Amino acid sequence: MDDLILKICMSFLLVAVLCLSLDSLKKKEKQHDGIAAVHPPGSAGWAQIVGENIDFLRKNMKGIPEQFFQDRIRKYYSEVFKTSLYGENVTVFSGAAGNKFLFSNEYKLVKMWWPKSVRKIVPFIEDAASPAAQRVSRNLRSKLFPLIMKLDMLRRYVGVMDSLARKHFDAYWDNKEEVVVYPLIQIYDFSSACLLFLSINDEARVDVLLKLFNVVSDGILTIPINLPGTPLYRGIKVSEIIRKEFAKIIKQRMDEMHLFKEDELMEKMMNELSPSASVLPAQDLLSQMILFCKENDDTEHVEGICADIENNNKKTKTFIYPKYLADLVLPIIIAGYHTQSTVITVLIKYLVELPHVLHEVFREQNEIANAKATGELLNLDDTQKMKYSWNVICEVLRLAPPLQGAFTEASADFTYAGYFIPRGWKLYWSAISTHKNPEYFPDPEKFDPSRFQGNGPAPYTFVAFGGGPGMCPGREYARVQMLMFQHHVVRRYEWEKLIPGDEKLKVCPFPLPAKGQPIRLLPRKI
Repeated sequence: MDDLILKICMSFLLVAVLCLSLDSLKKKEKQHDGIAAVHPPGSAGWAQIVGENIDFLRKNMKGIPEQFFQDRIRKYYSEVFKTSLYGENVTVFSGAAGNKFLFSNEYKLVKMWWPKSVRKIVPFIEDAASPAAQRVSRNLRSKLFPLIMKLDMLRRYVGVMDSLARKHFDAYWDNKEEVVVYPLIQIYDFSSACLLFLSINDEARVDVLLKLFNVVSDGILTIPINLPGTPLYRGIKVSEIIRKEFAKIIKQRMDEMHLFKEDELMEKMMNELSPSASVLPAQDLLSQMILFCKENDDTEHVEGICADIENNNKKTKTFIYPKYLADLVLPIIIAGYHTQSTVITVLIKYLVELPHVLHEVFREQNEIANAKATGELLNLDDTQKMKYSWNVICEVLRLAPPLQGAFTEASADFTYAGYFIPRGWKLYWSAISTHKNPEYFPDPEKFDPSRFQGNGPAPYTFVAFGGGPGMCPGREYARVQMLMFQHHVVRRYEWEKLIPGDEKLKVCPFPLPAKGQPIRLLPRKI
């Protein structure tokens, strides 16, 4: 079955890259200052592009994605080389030095960029090429998201996250002899994201949205063929449905927020969460995004996003348009559940395979639980004590980062490692090839949480959350969410794999066990 899937993907890929390459072959290589530019080594031309993508897919399906990059580094004697990923011509920057250069030069020499499949599913990314739109995007990433995900806000959310975890295990895990881990963890993470980000707490509605989001996720990093029946085609259609639904939610929220004066709204946003672990709409991510966009001066420069209107003979800035904000919320929700679900599923795999690691995690989590009163919810200070447990998750992130790397675009001509990179070239940094580099991590295939003790890995070698201005703004939220799940699962259950042996993680596009990690559960006696 896997071979059939791979053959179908290769067939689609062949058609895609042939079409994409016709344009690229027409373009002549430019000179730099009248001198022939020395470009990085690598493959060019449609035949090589097809071969590169086929090899990339094959290595991913075999669970060895790092070998695609390692093979080319050895072949070209260079950590910078040209290749093709997802049907796109890219220049790969490998290793800590490449990561440092790209992260340090974001908004200077490079800017965020995503392949065609992502741009088609998330229109905001496609439309964000103008300088004004880029300024708004930068403001959101550098000012809004860190504000929302900072520790003070997380401190208010932790009790909700703990309560949600308890309810999840009560409903989906307790009294079950066997479970499949991945779909259950998706329910947990997606339900949390819906509640904390949008105040959606209707189980039936969440179930429908999760099914829709999974279709979008299947198409978001895939071969860029937009034909009926392909993952990209389905992802685009379902994305339109989700964004229309979100636009309705946002419009309703905006209307509700007009009822409050600004100081009253801020007061409501700073209220403590109720003991019943519900989230007031004024406290969730959506309301904070609306308020930020209302107050942010830069948004008025983006045509079609914000405008000045006459309101009772007084000019006031409008809120950001619901359609635009819906486009922003879509990728946030995807990032808020899909990547974490992947990491926790792989975590369960390693914990069952490594009893000594599980023992240490259980010991640490049990000490924290025993210091709490009966029924008392976990708080942010408790998660700060989960040092070994976090080291374990970091080692999972090193060995199986949910995103294998990320794309950028050269926003100016520059030279790196003796190679000329023209403006407009698409670039890619690889997390997995850096994480599996024995120069940075001796015996890289070994699961060893001690790598993260003390000062941890050298700078720019562990890049599961990216780096620089573009570092994942939700990393603290993800950390707390994953630790919360780990705390409860190790204290409630013992488990064993239902599929024997060391199952490889297939990357398509996220690293996961092929069968979703089915396990047999036994209640843990504490």
